[in-house]
Parts: sequence; structure tokens; C-alpha cells
Amino acid sequence: MHIKRTQTHNVWDRSIAPVARIAPGDTLVVELENASGGQLHADSDASALATLDFARINPVTGPIFVEGARPGDALVVEILELDVQEWGWTANIPGFGLLADRFAEPALRFSRIAGGRVELFTGMQIPSVPMIGTIGVAPAEAGAFSVIPPTRNGGNMDIRHAGAGATLLFPVAVEGALLSLGDGHAAQGDGEVCGTAIETTAVATLRVSLERDRPLSAPILVTDARAHRTGRALATTGIGPDLLEAARDATNAMIAEIVRRTTLSEIDAYLLASVAADLKISEVVDVPNWVVSLHIDASLLA
Repeated sequence: MHIKRTQTHNVWDRSIAPVARIAPGDTLVVELENASGGQLHADSDASALATLDFARINPVTGPIFVEGARPGDALVVEILELDVQEWGWTANIPGFGLLADRFAEPALRFSRIAGGRVELFTGMQIPSVPMIGTIGVAPAEAGAFSVIPPTRNGGNMDIRHAGAGATLLFPVAVEGALLSLGDGHAAQGDGEVCGTAIETTAVATLRVSLERDRPLSAPILVTDARAHRTGRALATTGIGPDLLEAARDATNAMIAEIVRRTTLSEIDAYLLASVAADLKISEVVDVPNWVVSLHIDASLLA
């Protein structure tokens, strides 16, 4: 079965009619639109960000009805393959992102994707590790809910390990589960600090099955080794009693390090951190101060 990227919706709603029905164990191919909903193109510039229709942002393909899925089951989604197109965009969207108060001006950058590599807008290269930014099932509650914030049913989780070889489990909340997915990324840093990654269209090959009577409180992810970074890294830290502020401090410190070690501007350092640096909660046991760290491949800053 092949589901086109034109078969999308922009809210989570259990009343949306399914675009396809599958049996447990079936394999299917799903096309994913990029997070702009087709509003940004390879020849767009930053002025396009001012006219974005946010009702069209982050469309998801689906929903897909899984025969026999019922509340209390776990929906098992294996990502067998994930292919992305040859270009992607990264943006600073005013009012959005971890440092929205610092970076108020729009910025739009493009990267090329080929041969398993991403040639960044900075001129640097990083591995292409395609992932699905938004994937989940319909909520039990009636009504329409934004696709932007993730919930216990999944959604816009932006877990960069959700790529080929990974398996995700979701708590089924309605009959048929009603699986949907979108928001393809060619690369992303953990945290996606500016709010965007290497945003691109994608084609996912999935195998979907069920685990009966396995209630879950939230999604579970089993990762593949291809998504794990190795090698020498530089890490900045934020330390304090508020994890969000610590994350901001670590990100601001990373921007300062990137600017100091390269010729990049502050805005491009921020975008680079979003696509290539991994934000981690390093320590939460020593009350009242916790440690958040932000790691980037040291070779990018050589």
C-alpha cells in the first residue's frame, strides 16, 4: 500500500475518516510533506516566513486504521526505510524556538542532501540521519487538537532517533488506532533548539503490528545504532534549579563558542545548534541545581 503526501490533516481528531485500512503485520509506504505544508520552496527567502499560514504547518499523512486495534493495546510501528529529498530548509521563525526572545528576526537557510551527507548552509557537512518528527495516534478525547505539542499519544515528539531501524510503540486510545505521521528531517540535534531541523519531504516504509493488552502511559522508542553519534564532542552546560533556564543557558553558551571558534554569525550558530547539537539532561539528583549540557561534534568547530 502506498499513501500519498496529499492525504494529510493538520489536527489530531478521532473523527477524521481514515485514508487507508491495514491489517496487523502489513507493510506500507507513506509519503510525508515537509513541515511548512509545501509553503516553503528551494527558491523561497526569509520574507516567506512572514506569510506562513500556521494552520497548514506540520501536516501529517493519514490517518491509517489498523484492523483490530483497540484501547489498551500497543501499536507497534517499525520504520524499515526512510528516504528524503535532495534539499531541506532550516528557519528561525519569530516567536518560536528556545531563544525566541533573543532572535526576533526571521532567517531561512537551505542545505543540500546527497550520498548520506548534508551540506549545511554554513558550508559544513554532517551525516544525514533521516527521522520522522511527528508520528502518533488519535486521542481518546473528542475534538480537534493542535499537531504541534506532543502528548501521551505521540505527535510532534521530534526524537531524532525515530529513523530507519527504529521501532515505536504507541498507546492505542481509539478503535483502529488511527496512525498518522509527517515532518521529515534529514538531520536534527536533540532538542531542536531553534524549532526547526533540516526540514524536508520524505518517504517512509513501515511495518505496523499490535501488542494485545499492553497499556502504555506514553510512547516507547527502540533505537537503531545508526542514529547514535560517536566521536569527540564539545559540550556547553547550563546549571541551576530550572531545567528550561538551564537549557537556555547551555544553548546561549554554545552559540558563543561556535561564534568564537568559527566565522558564523550568532543566528547561524543558533540554527547550527538546532540541526547538529544534542541537548541532554545530564544530572537531576543534586537538588537544588541540575545540569543540562549541549553537545556538538568537535570537528565542526575545528
